[in-house]
Formats: sequence, structure tokens, C-alpha cells
Amino acid sequence: MGFIKNALIGIAIFEGIKYLTKKDALGYSKLDELKEKAPGWIEKAKTATNDIKAGQLPQL
Repeated sequence: MGFIKNALIGIAIFEGIKYLTKKDALGYSKLDELKEKAPGWIEKAKTATNDIKAGQLPQL
């Protein structure tokens, strides 16, 4: 049973990586899009953290 479970987890990880790295018609992958959007998400998280520390509701 452990072998089957490990095989299924391995297949799921492989397919996830394949999906994230598959190029579209313009030559971009989902991973490229995530890397482009990550700095904006980090800035939003920092402002939300500062708002929470100040005792306010985060303004997103």
C-alpha cells in the first residue's frame, strides 16, 4: 500500500511541475507569471502586516 501511495504522490508532483512549466503560445509558463506577480503580493502582505500590527483591519 505504501508503494502505491508514494507512486501516486510522485505522479501528482510530476504533473504539477509539468503544468507549471508548460509554455503557452507566447512562450510564457504559469511559473513565469507567478514570478512576475510575486513582488506585488509581497508588498500587499507587508502593508497588511503593518495594518494588523497597528490594530487596524488590512486595506487590500
